[in-house]
Amino acid sequence: MKKTFISIGESVHASIPKTAEQMKQLAGLGSSAYLKPSEPLNYIKGLIESQATEGADYIAVNLDAFGEDDPQTAVDMMVEYVKLVRKWGGGVPICIDSSNDNVLKAGLKEWFNTDDKVAQPLVNSIKVYTMNNMLPLKKDYDYAFVGLLMVESSQPSIDDFYSVAKEIFREATGKYGFKPGEIFFDPTIFPLAIDMPMEPGQQSYTYKTFETIKKIRNDPEMKGVHFTGGISNCVRDLPSRKIGVCRAYVAKAIEYGLDGGIVNVSHHYGTSEAAPDLFELVEAYAKMDGSADKMNEAMMLMGQFCRDSRKPAE
Repeated sequence: MKKTFISIGESVHASIPKTAEQMKQLAGLGSSAYLKPSEPLNYIKGLIESQATEGADYIAVNLDAFGEDDPQTAVDMMVEYVKLVRKWGGGVPICIDSSNDNVLKAGLKEWFNTDDKVAQPLVNSIKVYTMNNMLPLKKDYDYAFVGLLMVESSQPSIDDFYSVAKEIFREATGKYGFKPGEIFFDPTIFPLAIDMPMEPGQQSYTYKTFETIKKIRNDPEMKGVHFTGGISNCVRDLPSRKIGVCRAYVAKAIEYGLDGGIVNVSHHYGTSEAAPDLFELVEAYAKMDGSADKMNEAMMLMGQFCRDSRKPAE
């Protein structure tokens, strides 16, 4: 069976408590920390190698938590982690993940700072207000990127997200020479647990996310682009069965055109079948178009899911 879901491994991320602690210990070992064998370095090595073994298409690295007080710290650390992925990733390209353009640039430059041939990396993410800072780097570094569909509105519409995608796409392909297949759109994955409209007639965020993917996918001008996002965001604050809900979310989103995700690659999303009850739950949120009956159905299914999750184990 041909693999069609593009998996971006999420495990080397400073927001994960255990990983962050190992990263902190590693950084505290001094100038030779990333060269000299140690327990924390072995831990990071294990994360990189295991994701490559599990079939990751990209190995993401995010160190933003270390740059909150001193942004340069995240820049310097990204350079070191890029080297580690290049060394232990088995040829799997890196996804350089940061909200700081300087971190993205440093990681991108380091990825190509070798005489060896390396695969095309992915940069996550580029926004409308940062694209003229980042996209010109294409002439020096051959990379693909995630375009974040951010809209300055408390109630953004599908057309708002679509317009942002169009703007990023036209700039990237028309001015800087990106191919459609080098563009991954991230329409933002919202937690199901809090995805309940505040006023009558409003659509759920999940509905807008899925319909945005479909609208872009059906635009012939943007044929060939990819879609991705942080899949685990959908299960934030849910009481149980998080892997199962993620699997159901991916299965439903694929119907709309999703073909990638930032995931725990060991769960093999996109290939394993979703549980019918969880698929029904996600589907209810995907159909919450603002009508009262669709909202009531989603509320009913979420209530049932939460009640079942609290049942004592037999």
